[in-house]
Amino acid sequence: MSTRPQRVVDWFDDRLHVTRFVRRSLDKLFPDHWSFLLGEVALYSFLVLLVTGVFLSFFFVPSLKEVTYSGSYRPLNGLQVSEAYQSVLRISFDVRAGLVMRQMHHWAAIVFIGAIVLHLARVFFTGAFRRPRELNWVVGATLLLLAVGNGFAGYSLPDDLLSGTGLRIAYSVLQSIPVIGTWLAFLLFGGKYEAPDILTRLYVLHILLIPGAIVAILSVHLAVTWHQKHTQFPGRGRTEHNVVGVPVWPTFAARSVGFMFMIAGVLAALGGLAQINPVWLYGPYVPSQVSSASQPDWYLGWLEGALRVMPNYELHIGGYTVGNLFFPAVLLPSITFGLLYAWPWLEARRTKDRAVHHLCQRPRDAPVRTGLGVAAIAFYSLLWAGGGTDVLAITIGVSENSIIWGLRVLLVVVPVVTGLIAYRLCTELAAAPGAGQRPHPSAVVWEPGKGYVAEEEDAGEVGHEEPDIEPIED
Repeated sequence: MSTRPQRVVDWFDDRLHVTRFVRRSLDKLFPDHWSFLLGEVALYSFLVLLVTGVFLSFFFVPSLKEVTYSGSYRPLNGLQVSEAYQSVLRISFDVRAGLVMRQMHHWAAIVFIGAIVLHLARVFFTGAFRRPRELNWVVGATLLLLAVGNGFAGYSLPDDLLSGTGLRIAYSVLQSIPVIGTWLAFLLFGGKYEAPDILTRLYVLHILLIPGAIVAILSVHLAVTWHQKHTQFPGRGRTEHNVVGVPVWPTFAARSVGFMFMIAGVLAALGGLAQINPVWLYGPYVPSQVSSASQPDWYLGWLEGALRVMPNYELHIGGYTVGNLFFPAVLLPSITFGLLYAWPWLEARRTKDRAVHHLCQRPRDAPVRTGLGVAAIAFYSLLWAGGGTDVLAITIGVSENSIIWGLRVLLVVVPVVTGLIAYRLCTELAAAPGAGQRPHPSAVVWEPGKGYVAEEEDAGEVGHEEPDIEPIED
């Protein structure tokens, strides 16, 4: 005789068919390859960001109101600072585990964005963005844009000398936009620089609006991946119509949970052992002061480099002046993300390939794409190096102007050369005897008594062809 809770469960299951969905979900298979872990690194770093961010929000004060500091860090006692800066010092020196949580939060942000970039690169070079996964590519590019924006917002909150300098640059970049730039700067900052409302607005963006958008985007990304099934590399037993891998329960779930704790442990170790963003050394923000060797976090280094390397050039059109900052800080990012969003359709139009693909490509099998990707990496890497021209000048004993002019030449030459080399290597590797028949080095999952495990696709799903599966023998 069934119990009352069992009858309640049966009642809901009879109407919603939850049991069928759960059983089918637990039977799903995920391909086994190390590069697929990059997405999980991003996901679990984001979870650490949420947990540490909630902790920090209890103590941070987003206010530019001036107060006299009197805390545990004696070198700054008696100095006029903002309430925001004072609260960050309090978190770092007076709140138990505050410094560890603050540094964990910062390291998690760096790893989060780095994992997204690497994940996008893996998807790009293996062609995993092709039909029917164009939507997920757009979702991933949007996630990167939101992550960078939220990283900058959080980086700007402490009101130290470094973050204040970054905000001043951001204000100038907004003003450089023709016609609407002044209005945009006034709208975001709430007045002329330094507007007292900017930290409150950045705080709301950083802890509420952008994280909410990231959660929504991640949910869409995971749901689409779940529906379309994961891509996989070519290999034994793998076709366009099946998935070879490990089941969600218990194998994949156990591995994933273990990996989550591993990521959290590494970030905790970094937070406790590796110093990052020591705002007490930078001091409070003073508009007339900019410390030497000021650089943002790595994910904005390419923008910093573009600002430094860009020649002093302005454009005058119809009574309007297009300022020097517009080209490297507005036009270049717009082109970068515009091409990123449009790439699946640009490649499909060039190659005339509009077929459904569930197998990844080797980079050598798409020489043009690989060459362009390598050229882009070289270009943005040089810009990133340009963000530290003052540090390079001191380190190697060369004038900063010489380094800037050298980078201007390299930005034209190096991407072309590296792109052509990559293209040539890919064409030679693809033309090698038997290249098309060599299996991918990743192992096919084998289960005792079952052989190589494969999941057939569902007939009739959008973007999938009718399954045509042969039994996979051991």
